[in-house]
Amino acid sequence: MIEIDVQFRRETFRLNAAFSADSEGVIAIFGRSGSGKTTLINLLAGLERPTAGRISVDDTVLFDSNAGIDIPPEQRQLGYVFQDGRLFPHMTVQRNLVYGRRGAVSDTEFESIVGLLDLSSLLDRRPGTLSGGEKQRVAIGRALLARPKLILMDEPLASLDAGRKSEILTYIERLREEMRLPIVYVSHSSDEIVRLADTLVLLSDGAVAAVGPLEDIMSRLDLRPLTGRYEAGAVIPVTVARTLPETQLTELDFPGGTLLVPATDLPPGHAFRVRVRARDVALSLAPPDGISMLNILPGTVTEIGDDSGPLVDVLVDIGCPIWARVSRHALESLDIEVGKQIYTLIKAVSFDRRSLGYGVANRIAAP
Repeated sequence: MIEIDVQFRRETFRLNAAFSADSEGVIAIFGRSGSGKTTLINLLAGLERPTAGRISVDDTVLFDSNAGIDIPPEQRQLGYVFQDGRLFPHMTVQRNLVYGRRGAVSDTEFESIVGLLDLSSLLDRRPGTLSGGEKQRVAIGRALLARPKLILMDEPLASLDAGRKSEILTYIERLREEMRLPIVYVSHSSDEIVRLADTLVLLSDGAVAAVGPLEDIMSRLDLRPLTGRYEAGAVIPVTVARTLPETQLTELDFPGGTLLVPATDLPPGHAFRVRVRARDVALSLAPPDGISMLNILPGTVTEIGDDSGPLVDVLVDIGCPIWARVSRHALESLDIEVGKQIYTLIKAVSFDRRSLGYGVANRIAAP
């Protein structure tokens, strides 16, 4: 369990953050620039000192202003992966890795981490010859070799292009699944959060606006200003049922039935999450005939947004929450209200390759 209840002041900035979360899996700290994400993770790491409060990880108190406890960063047993990697340019990759290695790490453990991150071919190279993604893999390896209880990652993909981001996300997933090491992951990218996070801590203006399971937080209409209105939508846990070569579609089982998406190479039984954007969901009072949309799912309206403009968000229970963003005219002409039975319509092509996550195995049903 991670427990944080801190106050922090620096010039005009104020942070008052309090939350507790299970330390298993990935805890994502999410929010806009300036919301306090990096400050919060630095307080946890001991790189900055709270004005007052308490921080504990499992049974270890790292900071307590009342008790006079402030464990130095190097004694907190936390691994930190920075946005820029922070490798020593004059050292080879192997020497950078060894620099973070604790004496208790065996040669077998060293080789295991090198293998996990595919670093063996890079050991004799220097950071200046590495790509951005390779540098981050080395930085992750160095953090792991410090034998941490917890890994902290502060926007580790911010400086990478889309291809490198996908590469590193795959390694972070592998790290979570194979090493079972808890991770605190800071980002302002909803794509990264949806792919990785188990628990979401939502920051706004130096305060915790919400904390809880990712699917719950991302499905709340009242949090749209913080989770992103344009890209807003539901996060749905799914499992690959089968791929149909003749139609080039994959069937995904979810709590309300089956979704059809463009064919993937993920194996049957593989569990991950998809994000369905509200702007990609239409509503109908009856199941339509002669329509190109393949996903026609019955549900019940559970909430209607208090939007005053021409567009309104409607939350529908289809076995799990899903949003639809419709015009106010459509809302009124269809007489949509809470409790009404309705059909949600989703194009299969709404699930692009990024939405399908390239194998976002979660802790519940990883292959």
